[in-house]
Amino acid sequence: MKKLLLGLAASTALVSPAFAELLELEKDELTFGFIKLTDMAPLAVAYEKGYFLDEGLFVTLEAQANWKVLLDGVIDGQLDGAHMLAGQPLAATIGFGTEAHIITPFSMDLNGNGITVSNEVWEKMLPHIPKMEDGRPQHPISAEALAPVVEEFRNEGKPFNMGMVFPVSTHNYELRYWLAAGGLHPGYYSPENISGQIGADVFLSVTPPPQMPATLEAGTIHGYCVGEPWNQQAVFKGIGVPVITDYQLWKNNPEKVFGITAEFAQEYPNTTLAVTKALIRAAMWLDENENANRPEAVEILSRAEYVGADYDVIANSMTGFFEFEKGDKRDIPDFNVFFRYNATYPFYSDAVWYLTQMRRWGQIAEPKSDSWYDEVAKSVYKPEIYLEAARLLVEEGLADEADFPWDSDGYKAPTPAADIIDGIPYDGRAPNAYLESLPIGLKAEQRVVGTEVEG
Repeated sequence: MKKLLLGLAASTALVSPAFAELLELEKDELTFGFIKLTDMAPLAVAYEKGYFLDEGLFVTLEAQANWKVLLDGVIDGQLDGAHMLAGQPLAATIGFGTEAHIITPFSMDLNGNGITVSNEVWEKMLPHIPKMEDGRPQHPISAEALAPVVEEFRNEGKPFNMGMVFPVSTHNYELRYWLAAGGLHPGYYSPENISGQIGADVFLSVTPPPQMPATLEAGTIHGYCVGEPWNQQAVFKGIGVPVITDYQLWKNNPEKVFGITAEFAQEYPNTTLAVTKALIRAAMWLDENENANRPEAVEILSRAEYVGADYDVIANSMTGFFEFEKGDKRDIPDFNVFFRYNATYPFYSDAVWYLTQMRRWGQIAEPKSDSWYDEVAKSVYKPEIYLEAARLLVEEGLADEADFPWDSDGYKAPTPAADIIDGIPYDGRAPNAYLESLPIGLKAEQRVVGTEVEG
């Protein structure tokens, strides 16, 4: 173990003190995994701006082929931690799919996803979408406009297929939420049938993020939900049209997390704190001065070792805009949020929302009590680690005390109806009441048995 003097290298918007907190790191050489998406930015920035080095950490960042490979790498120790789908630590901890106790001390971002359809589907949707005075489509666009297209496919004996990135991904749940809000059933899971297509009007399947545009162009899928830059890539290639962003679907919804095993956090507590400190600083840098650093961040992400997409494609969403059709570029300044609105704090209520969606669609087969949701959230999301790291940054003069929710009980105020596309509010303290309020999905004692819902 080494005594390390921290905080001497990288400059920040705040004045760095001459000396920073002394931590005794249990492990200083680390390898972190990520998927080629713009929301891996905190990892790239912490590396490129020297924040990991400031903490005495020698970090290697490695792109992973897909989310399963990434999760397996963290579980078996090939990776010390990773940019993860928020649903992955929760699903692993409750034993859905791969079983392992994964925790998160840091939430990586808010928003950042979109839903895109093929040009053919878009043309069929257009007659059902209200227009603004200038003739452009009025946003947000409801899946009600997609329903006649799905019906046309059904009448022709053709399945309507859409892609998402992983069964426990935000993208799966957001796509399902959008479809259900428009009256389209995205299908159930059961212990015997994990396709997620039981009773579906729209058939969802897994496609890795970088392969989404090519799969759409090939006609294998008719639309998809994915993070950036793969919606904007469809616009640049002229093969598809994004119909809604997740910011329009649910304002400031939680997205990725940084995941480590519970064993790692227990064995290397100071290292875990140091990593969290570096990631918080990276998130602050990404959002400070009204996103003034975003052009530099886009340049970093466009490099082949990170996202590897064209600068202009990444900049389209990362710098506060989003292009729906060519030339129809609209202001969405909060499309990518990395620090504002307590984005990095791992709220229990965010975890509970993911768990409600797992239950809603049958990935959690049996009904659960409200206290169960709370207990699982607290076993995975670790705001106490986050706040300890934040306190060290404040004491070192590297962060402002006012920027952190010190007195939070881990639950956000309920999300108001006006911030969600279906007008149904969400309160993480009452998960079962929330499930009852959703018109499509499992409720109370219901279970999927065979191809039917019973109870």
